[in-house]
Amino acid sequence: MRYGLFALMMIAVTAFAAPASAHVVQATTSVSLTDVDVQDTPQLESALRSAVADVLAETIAFTPTLVALTDARVIDDRLYLRLLIADDDGMRTLEALNESAKEKPESTRVPALPTNTTDRTEL
Repeated sequence: MRYGLFALMMIAVTAFAAPASAHVVQATTSVSLTDVDVQDTPQLESALRSAVADVLAETIAFTPTLVALTDARVIDDRLYLRLLIADDDGMRTLEALNESAKEKPESTRVPALPTNTTDRTEL
């Protein structure tokens, strides 16, 4: 009897729970450097744009507001890219997390993403 009541309560809670509306995704993709001349900036930029466009088209099921390159590493003949992707609500969530991190004591703070806007490139 108790288990049945508990199961009924859990079903009621999950049925009326509102899903989260913020989307924040970290995705990793790679680009083969065997066909790309890294000294040719337009060719490299085109390959990077194509890789990001593929992630947005094939992986993400929402309209992104923020697409940020958070890491890039060359391993053997591949360039691995780590992307942070968020929608409007996700971007507000990230900003709120960043603000709350600023209020914490220095010893417990998690390093925030750099806010340097001079190196950003529009996609």
